[in-house]
Amino acid sequence: MTNPTKFFSQEEKEEIKKAIQTAELNTSGEVRVHIESKCTENELDRAAFWFSELKMHKTEQRNGVLFYMALDDHKFAIIGDIGINAKVGSTFWDETKELMLGFFKEGKIASGLSIGIIQAGLQLKQHFPYNSNDVNELTDEISFGK
Repeated sequence: MTNPTKFFSQEEKEEIKKAIQTAELNTSGEVRVHIESKCTENELDRAAFWFSELKMHKTEQRNGVLFYMALDDHKFAIIGDIGINAKVGSTFWDETKELMLGFFKEGKIASGLSIGIIQAGLQLKQHFPYNSNDVNELTDEISFGK
């Protein structure tokens, strides 16, 4: 079983964190990444579980986005809170996943995640622009499961 905390190099972890910070730079939206080894259920259901566990539904504008990945099972999902899902087109998350998948197939997992995060940030910026009283409501650190 892959240890998710050791899967990415320190440089890759920094690349992902920098992508989160870049995505959040011009938006009030919040992005998180959760990585674990196994997912024995539907990846969207598991992502929804972690969305709740990470308290992502507690953002003021309900505009959080979670990138979820189960390494050993080669599953990943992107889910947004109700605020962003009401604004972006229904195909947005699928298009972002397809873009990321191209990188994943080349073994560039961190780069794929980073590109997807940046894409999400562009959508968040469009619908939830940064305002002067914005605070970073959720940590930019990657969270890891077992």
